[in-house]
Amino acid sequence: MKILVTSASGANGDGYGQLLAFSMDGTAQGAFSNDLRIVDPRGLRVSANQQLLYVNSGDDRILALDSRGEVQYDTCHIPGLNAGGGNLGPDGRYYVGLRTERTIAAFPPDLDGIGTPILQRGIAPFPRGFAFADDGGLFLASGVGPDGRGENAILQFTLSGALRNCTFAATDTMSPLDLSIAPGGNVLVSSEFPFDSPAAATSVREYDASSGALVRVFSPPDGVPFRRPRGLRFGPDGHLYCTAQDGVIAFDYESGRCLGVVVDHPRLNGQAIEFFGD
Repeated sequence: MKILVTSASGANGDGYGQLLAFSMDGTAQGAFSNDLRIVDPRGLRVSANQQLLYVNSGDDRILALDSRGEVQYDTCHIPGLNAGGGNLGPDGRYYVGLRTERTIAAFPPDLDGIGTPILQRGIAPFPRGFAFADDGGLFLASGVGPDGRGENAILQFTLSGALRNCTFAATDTMSPLDLSIAPGGNVLVSSEFPFDSPAAATSVREYDASSGALVRVFSPPDGVPFRRPRGLRFGPDGHLYCTAQDGVIAFDYESGRCLGVVVDHPRLNGQAIEFFGD
């Protein structure tokens, strides 16, 4: 099993612009794939059968890789796609946040076609991470974009894509980025508030799935670096992992205790994280 992290480059950070691989003990293994279609990648998700890794490329395309890093499916270039986060839906399709269209689109497992929007276009000023609840409903982090515009809220949608709650969680101390669903159904978001500020307060925040009330805040102790938190995923060991500017840190979800730096990699600028491979 490998830890895979997309590393941003260009306007979003002086990172590597690659899909990087690390062993579970944090040892760097280089690029997971050298395919030239992987450009400044963003969202990641492993298929339900653990056979494919979906990657949102900054080249306005989506790729599906096997465990050797070889491309099995390719949407080809879709002008204006501008894909952000990615996640699997309960119907087996791969869902992608569209940052220009400000919505979410669904793609079949073989990535055939240009995607089908499932939410109203323009539903969020800048869509960040999203995830599906057990009942098929959707939670979307509506955050601030690189241009400084947006909002600090988590939106809740029904199975049909109708907006259920535009203020599921909206506070003046959170700027949500990636989003994940905890084993018990609660909503977790990585947060950097104020967004993109050198003095930002950074954390992972947990909200009650029914009421939207803040349950607890995960944050590392002094001395553990945690700047620019982004990608959020549960690992095969049940721990909660979060990418950051120069590495990946982990938390014990049950106790909330920070387990420290798992990956120490200068200029990582991690955007999304997944666990894939033998």
